[in-house]
Order: sequence, then C-alpha cells, then structure tokens
Amino acid sequence: MEVMKILNNTANLDNMFYSNNSYRAWIGLSRGSWRWSLSNTSFYKPGEMEFRRWAPGQPNAGDSGNVCTVMYSTGLWYDYDCSDSRIYPICADVRGSDVTFVSIKTSMTWTQAQSYCRAHHTDLASVRNMTENQKIQVILPGVYSIWGWIGLFRDSWKWSDGSTSSFSFWKNGQPDNNYETCVAADFSQSGTWEDWPCDLKRAFICYGPVVSKKVVKVKFENKNINDNLDLNDPAVMEAMLKQLKQKLRDQGRDDNIKLSWRKQADGKVFHKEDKKTNKRRRKRDEL
Repeated sequence: MEVMKILNNTANLDNMFYSNNSYRAWIGLSRGSWRWSLSNTSFYKPGEMEFRRWAPGQPNAGDSGNVCTVMYSTGLWYDYDCSDSRIYPICADVRGSDVTFVSIKTSMTWTQAQSYCRAHHTDLASVRNMTENQKIQVILPGVYSIWGWIGLFRDSWKWSDGSTSSFSFWKNGQPDNNYETCVAADFSQSGTWEDWPCDLKRAFICYGPVVSKKVVKVKFENKNINDNLDLNDPAVMEAMLKQLKQKLRDQGRDDNIKLSWRKQADGKVFHKEDKKTNKRRRKRDEL
C-alpha cells in the first residue's frame, strides 16, 4: 500500500489528460495469456497456435486462478478449474508434423494429465485447426465422458518483473474482463486498479532498481604515472575509469555498476599529496 501512496503523490493528472478514460496509467500486472502445453513452435504453422473453438460465452473464468480447457463432445471448448479430477485426458503422439490423438480412460486433474501424457506420449493434445478438432471430437466417447482435457491453459495474474507479490488494489467490480487483459491504475480514484485490453494506449509507470552509492578513495603512486600527466584531464580520467571497469568485469563483478569521479570543493578530482604533511602525521601516529 505504501507504493500506491507514493504513486498517488507523484502522479501528475494534468499530464495524463489526453483521451477518453484518462488519468489512467499501465502498471506491470497482467493476466497470463492462453498457451499450449506443447510449446515447441516448430509444431505449429503460422496462426495455428491461435486456433480456438470456444463455446458461446467462453472463456468465462474471470478472476479465478489457473484455468485449463476441456473439449465437449460437441467439439466446443470450455474453461475449467485445472484441479477438477473428473475429466479424462486427450494425449497426442507427435511424429514430425503428423499427430495421433489418444483417449485415456482414467480421470485426473489437468496437471496430472499433462504429466501422464508427457510420460507415455508426447504431450496433452494441441488443436491446430478444425480438422484436428474433429478428430478429437470423434474419440471423446471412448473416454467414458462427454469431455476431455486438451493442452490449452491460462496462467493467473502475474507481474511483468516475475515477482510474486499478492498485494491487490482493485476498484469495486474489478477485474471484469474474461480475456487476456492488462491493468491500469486510475489516479482520479486514488490509483485503484482496472483491467483493460492490452492494446489500448495509456500513460505508463516505470521503475528501476534501488541505487546505492559508495565512495572509494583512490591513490595513484607516481612510479607508474608520467610526472607530466594531468590526472584531472577529462580524457585521462575517462581512460582510468575504463581500466577500473575492466578490472571489475575480470573479477566477475556486476556489469551494472556505474563508476564516476567525485569532484572536490575546488572542482578538481585529484590533488597531489603533501609528503611532508603525511610524514608528520605518521610520526604523530607512532607516538
């Protein structure tokens, strides 16, 4: 909730007013897309991964968790709770571009069906076109049921950075979209969340990692440096930074580390050391 307070305090509504449904900005939350269990893209021709045969009003799982897909004996698809154990799997044996569908006479959850099909066949059935849809429809009665699991599933809500935060700030009645959606914060309503089709144009909010700064004092011995070399020359300082960065990479340090010189009060980075002052200081420390 603290993050939402920060966003509300920093959002400039005047700059966000540019169209209908203004004062809204995309955040990194979206509903997972529908995907096939058999993910090898070489198995699909262009457009085949997007083939769907939903029944009217489907999918309608709304904001439920992970949902999977069953095919009815009508050949139409319905979304179902993946944990339902009353449904029989339809597996696929794939040989190149050829595929054979196999009905399994044991009911199980979708996850169990996926594991079974991968262990004994290739995977749960992917349906690439109407011809394959009809082939599966024909064998459905052989599984003692009017329906069977196929390989299409949808993940639940997820954050784009992969984090697992369970925090939510939905507006009343939200989310209400049954399809793949993204989330925008409505800053005219305290930043409450709404789901919207992902192809709409909105303002958006970015964030970066927390930056920590450390100051390291560097001392150069003149035995390795030309006496006439001006260490405060910008070209010289840039060359030394490149050498330091390379040493960090050689040691396996994070490439995201940024190095820079820190100027002192007089505008210079480097000052020649006063040897007499340092000698008196060392003698004092030895007493």
